Amino acid sequence: MPTSLSSRVPSYRRHRPTGQAVVTINGRDIYLGKWNTAASRAEYDRLIAEFLANGRRLRNEIDSTVVEVINAYRKFAQRYYRKNGGVTREYGCIKEALKIVRELYGRTNANEFGPLALKAVRQRMIDNGWSRGYINKSIGRIRRCFKWAVENELVRPDMYHGLMAVSGLRKGRSEAREPDPVQPVADAIVQATLPLLTPVVADMVRLQRITGCRPQDVCNLRPCDVDMSGDVWLYRPDTHKTEHHDRERIIPIGPKGQDILRPYLLREKESHCFRPVDSEKKRRAGHFGVTEPCSRAC
Repeated sequence: MPTSLSSRVPSYRRHRPTGQAVVTINGRDIYLGKWNTAASRAEYDRLIAEFLANGRRLRNEIDSTVVEVINAYRKFAQRYYRKNGGVTREYGCIKEALKIVRELYGRTNANEFGPLALKAVRQRMIDNGWSRGYINKSIGRIRRCFKWAVENELVRPDMYHGLMAVSGLRKGRSEAREPDPVQPVADAIVQATLPLLTPVVADMVRLQRITGCRPQDVCNLRPCDVDMSGDVWLYRPDTHKTEHHDRERIIPIGPKGQDILRPYLLREKESHCFRPVDSEKKRRAGHFGVTEPCSRAC
């Protein structure tokens, strides 16, 4: 099949009138020195490497619009912010923050997106009712986008420093909404709720309360992840929130937690201990409201 024009690499050619080597990039002729010399071919290789690394643009073509920078960064972020074969929630937050930038300044030259523009974006977030903490995180995501643009020479090197001059919103010193503090659920409420849950879900709640682990840890628990060689079992989640920092997470499980978990370990080692299908089977069997652990793994 013929190669498309967009995927071709500009060729090294001889400019007969001058005897020089030349390459045409984005309609611009660039002379490389005497044709068929090591120096001219080295210059050609350097230019082509930069051209491809910069998204098929020359280094001095820093005239991108904001929407072009956003689109390029989103492609990068979609590849970078991935876990277990899918994009993470961080990618969705990045899209949400950059959507406002695109709406307000999409056709603006990216080099003109400075501190005042960033503050205007922040004000739009305030007007939309976003909380102060989430706004500060979103502004950080926008800065990260333009930092990446500086790294890839899509904007001027000094542009990112201008955006860093915009301070974060302080508590009680802005119009941004302050979210209600997230408090732990009272034990009495949890205890009153347990009889209304299916046995599997009730055991998941009990295990989480005893071990202090996250809901994700309970949902992902598998027999192969639990070291039962000692008096205290050690649960090492296969995936967890801080694994990208190369940190190991170990959750100790004492006797009370072991009593809850033991019936659910009687299944394939790499299958999940707690499965929605088990609760559904018990619900259909008419056991809704029974909280004793099942005598065997379903």
